[in-house]
Amino acid sequence: MDRIARLEQGMLKESVPQFNVGNTVRVHVKIKEGEKERIQIFEGVVIRRKGTRNRETFTVRKVAYNVAVERIFPVHSPWIAKVEVIRVGAVRRAKLYYLRQRTGRAARLREKERVRPSKSSK
Repeated sequence: MDRIARLEQGMLKESVPQFNVGNTVRVHVKIKEGEKERIQIFEGVVIRRKGTRNRETFTVRKVAYNVAVERIFPVHSPWIAKVEVIRVGAVRRAKLYYLRQRTGRAARLREKERVRPSKSSK
């Protein structure tokens, strides 16, 4: 293992949230303002994951008041408190850049059907 790999190994988070491209996520970001620290929530669709190890990033896109906002988050950042998966989208591509050209209902993703465990299987 080379020196850079060892350095990066120490910066990895122990528990990384599980989500994929197409999922609607809620990212809790720590914001430091002077002495105080607060949590800001950014909710949107993951349109891309890029990189490996501690250089891995994901891009979240949301539309608020007819203005699209994309934000790139490092997966292993200490400023990300948690990532919640709200919906699991059914997509067939690794990059969802085509959502940038779509608006309104056309920009929605179909939800993936989840298999729920039945109550009688206990």
